Amino acid sequence: MSAAANLPLAQLRFWETTIGKKAIMAVTGFILFGFVVGHLLGNLQIYLPPEKINHYSEALRSVPVLLWGARITLLVSVCLHIWASFALWMLQRAARPIPYVKKSNVHSTYASRTMMWSGPIILAFVIFHLLHFTFGVVHPGGPFDEHNVYNNVVTGFQFWPASLFYIIAMILLCYHLYHGLWSMFQSLGYSHPVYTPWIQRIAKVVAILIAVGYISIPVSVLAGFIKPV
Repeated sequence: MSAAANLPLAQLRFWETTIGKKAIMAVTGFILFGFVVGHLLGNLQIYLPPEKINHYSEALRSVPVLLWGARITLLVSVCLHIWASFALWMLQRAARPIPYVKKSNVHSTYASRTMMWSGPIILAFVIFHLLHFTFGVVHPGGPFDEHNVYNNVVTGFQFWPASLFYIIAMILLCYHLYHGLWSMFQSLGYSHPVYTPWIQRIAKVVAILIAVGYISIPVSVLAGFIKPV
């Protein structure tokens, strides 16, 4: 059991409480969700003429202060999100050191039960994705040209193992987003028997749309709809 659990409530800092950790999870999750949506909108420019996404990439690199500010914010958010998730998991384990003889999942969804292992897989994918498309260190599809994002994406996804890993990661992201989006409202105190089911439905639709948007790109490349130039 953590030392924080042995302290009187009045002596605990906000981030040391369970509510504080859930709030950190919710806020950092919202920041990361905003990035996921913004990144998708940028990626979907792959369906436009090649110069569009190439100019978009050049525009981002032309303002290094904003670019690195966003990267640092995302890095801090990821670290805090992982820390809060692990801390909550440890508190849950400490609260029940002896596991159930027979565990029933009546009140949990598949998405919620896979959060702990889908998160690390998504993190591993993000690291690979950065090496693949941002830094070009791992780009088995062919030569990497930092000024030709369009061709980097197309040739990168023509290597089908990379596309398969991407698709699997996006499916896991869909589950992760679905649970994270609606539970974020609960963590921030917005929970009601009338509104919560609607929030869950909206979260599911949003998560599916995001996953479909991302997955459509490698599928389109493998199907030959998007070709290198």
